[in-house]
Amino acid sequence: MIYYKDGVKMMRPVLTETEYRNLRNSVRQKTVMKAVRGGDESQKTKLVQMNYSCLPNEDGTLKGSKRMSSTVGMDIDHIAPEEMEAVKDNILAKAGELGLLMLEGSARGKGYHLVFKRHEDLSQEENLKWASELLGVPYDEGAKDITRVFFTTTEKELIFLSPQLFEVKEVQEVPKVQEVQGSTESVSPEIRESVTPASFPTHYHGIPFKDIIAKYWEVNNHGFEPTIGDRDTLTYQLACDLRHICGKNAEWLDQVIPCYNGFTPEEKRAKIKSALSSEYNGFPMRLRNTLNALTRNDNDNENVNVNVDDNEEDAVSISPLSPYLRYLSQGVIDSIEAVNPGLEMVVLVSICPEIGALATGVKLDVHGQVRGINLISYVAGDFASGKGGIDPVVDTWMSEVAALDKMYQQQEDEWRAKKLAAKNKKDQPEEPKLPVRCLTLNNTVANLAERLANTEGKHAFSFTPEADTVAQKWRSSMSDFSVMLRQSYDGTKYEREARSAEAVNVHIDKLLWNVTMCGTPDALYRVVSNYTDGFQSRIAVARTPDNTFSPLEDKPYVLTERQTERIQQIAHLLPLMLGEVVLPKLEAKGT
Repeated sequence: MIYYKDGVKMMRPVLTETEYRNLRNSVRQKTVMKAVRGGDESQKTKLVQMNYSCLPNEDGTLKGSKRMSSTVGMDIDHIAPEEMEAVKDNILAKAGELGLLMLEGSARGKGYHLVFKRHEDLSQEENLKWASELLGVPYDEGAKDITRVFFTTTEKELIFLSPQLFEVKEVQEVPKVQEVQGSTESVSPEIRESVTPASFPTHYHGIPFKDIIAKYWEVNNHGFEPTIGDRDTLTYQLACDLRHICGKNAEWLDQVIPCYNGFTPEEKRAKIKSALSSEYNGFPMRLRNTLNALTRNDNDNENVNVNVDDNEEDAVSISPLSPYLRYLSQGVIDSIEAVNPGLEMVVLVSICPEIGALATGVKLDVHGQVRGINLISYVAGDFASGKGGIDPVVDTWMSEVAALDKMYQQQEDEWRAKKLAAKNKKDQPEEPKLPVRCLTLNNTVANLAERLANTEGKHAFSFTPEADTVAQKWRSSMSDFSVMLRQSYDGTKYEREARSAEAVNVHIDKLLWNVTMCGTPDALYRVVSNYTDGFQSRIAVARTPDNTFSPLEDKPYVLTERQTERIQQIAHLLPLMLGEVVLPKLEAKGT
């Protein structure tokens, strides 16, 4: 198998048929293969690369190569579609005479790759000519000196495979991993004498570790296994999480965790060592969601519990969001991982209005009616139910807008100071109309309406961790507050007029104002006090789970610097997005 290290093309051995098939069956491999077959040939280089031929070369093309491989790889390409089946049948019919070890369909589906036993008395080109004459098909003359790397296909494209392909000749010297120079399609193999036997459990609560790891990448990395660009980080992350079910044992983790994309065993063990020395922050949510997803599949979607650690008395409940975590984007998944398990839906509902406010240039086409992404949410939870963990997540999403607002507010403070200084003067400083977008709900209806009129056609956003602020501050004008929220949800016109020249007069073509509120369930009843005005049909309500009898965590979940950075990266990009989302198409894609 080919991989890259410090920009140099390297290789590592594939020692077993199981490993070989797993490389073909990974979610990433299948996804890339589908894209290639769909016509996107630029994705071809992302397929797993294999080499079945190795020749010592005097010109140094294969630096460090010691001996010739016992197999030859042959590329049969550009076969007419009507001849494909006949060529395959002929190869299989002559498998014994050929010494066939492997036959697969090529990445583009226009030919085959085959591997056969090398005739050691023949050169590379003579081996290819011999096979070509036997099969009656031409070989790729561009690969006569050094057989090219094959872009491996999936299990579906594997037509024939012999266990003899994985037989290793005994050698006295075990050469080091070889470096490939020159041709970008050449490698040299490494031979190992033996494989370390398993000495630790291979299953966790009856689930094979290989299945846990496969599901782990599916849930947490969109099905992609670590690659050359992220294998250091992701191997470390995997070790940090798996240590909780591998007895915090380095040798056990070494047995369980694969060497991804050419990672040497020594490099992998260094990551495991670092992971074991890092701080423990309770059972990791990534692994928790992985086990939940596996358990859900194994139990036909029944609501079951999984004991995840001998040191934890409480069980892990399945979140309804767990099966869908792999579909969530950067920023969203970081927000979910920053709160206690069980609050996944709660934090998702709380950040959606912010995402809609930030993506203010994106419009939603609902059956021909185009409007902004206008959302209102309320997080209802009893005291000490973990609502406070949402606050830093909300603040992080809006941090860039809030920083800009702070500058505007400083300008307003300067204006007020000047106005106060010129109190008795004829010339008064002109009041600035600044586009402050993060609006406090501890405000009057008039001031809020004026702020909403100055957002330059962009969404405003309001957040309160205490909904009683709204209920108490707006008690006498709750109906006005309800009207404003309803009109903001619908994105309709909002107007406010007064006869006095000093009073606030507002004319807004489309009111754009997203709101997130947190509070106790009874506070919700005070905020939504009228059940006949349609407000209740325009607000999304999330309920925190009952944690009355749950023990306090020694180390509660907190928003990390890494999560903060990833959220802010997405929050920075959202205002740059423009376009329309058509609801029927969105629904079709979602199913």
